[in-house]
Amino acid sequence: MNIVVATDSASGMTQEEAKQLGVPILPVPFIINGEEYLENVNMTRERFYELLEDDSAVISTSQPSYAAMTEFWDNLLKEYDAVIYIPLSSGLSGSCQTATMIAAESYEGKVWVVNNQRISVSQRQAVLDAQTLIAQGKAPQEIHDTLMDMKYDGSIYIMLDTLKYLAKGGRLTPAAAVIGNVLNLKPVLQIQGEKLDAYSKTRGAKKGIKIMLEALRNDLDGVYKKYDEAGEMYLQIAHTNCLDRALELKERMEKEFPEYDIFLADLPLEVSCHLGPQALGVGCTRRIQA
Repeated sequence: MNIVVATDSASGMTQEEAKQLGVPILPVPFIINGEEYLENVNMTRERFYELLEDDSAVISTSQPSYAAMTEFWDNLLKEYDAVIYIPLSSGLSGSCQTATMIAAESYEGKVWVVNNQRISVSQRQAVLDAQTLIAQGKAPQEIHDTLMDMKYDGSIYIMLDTLKYLAKGGRLTPAAAVIGNVLNLKPVLQIQGEKLDAYSKTRGAKKGIKIMLEALRNDLDGVYKKYDEAGEMYLQIAHTNCLDRALELKERMEKEFPEYDIFLADLPLEVSCHLGPQALGVGCTRRIQA
């Protein structure tokens, strides 16, 4: 079969990278002051972060419309026999449930929606894994099932620079955000599977980074040990508009984890609006060997 892997912009793939890899991307919209925008289509990262730090701007996320999703798939099916579609985790967005429903109703056997609870760098890796499975001659059902079986084989830890954006999104009271920022508290969040949970909080970024790296080491030596010993785990760094800090962290991780590949990327804008600027994340993800 002629199979293509597609994803949405929450994967963090740039248009240039997606073109090189042959991965169609469905843009995930976000709303700023009542207007809809798409990353790298009608909104640049630079302008987005200017607006994000403007307290008067009202920013929220949305999901691709029914029409946008069906048009996206219909165009792909003109060229391909089947589509493996890997959207943002259902634990973080309603987009995945919508895609699953539409695929079941109108595209059975042609569009396979993979709800493997991935986001950003881990979602990107799932796309690469799907391409590896296609190259190995796997059928759509087997590709889907393999990726679903791997959905808990990865962890992400994200340290926020400020609590303000959690408060704006209704996940924290404004008073708690003010207190936390005065005390210089850096919350560390954890994503494993579909859950986004508080993992830890500490004073100062240095301690926050130490906590995240210790968490990675514990995961590699613990829950993912068998995959790690098989050489199937690799490490990732993602950030919101703080490349210098991310590069410093990558240099440190290369010393502390010398045997691992480390991938670095920007967090997608539809994720950044909930986390705020200067957020820094690390992750470990199982990958399929080519």
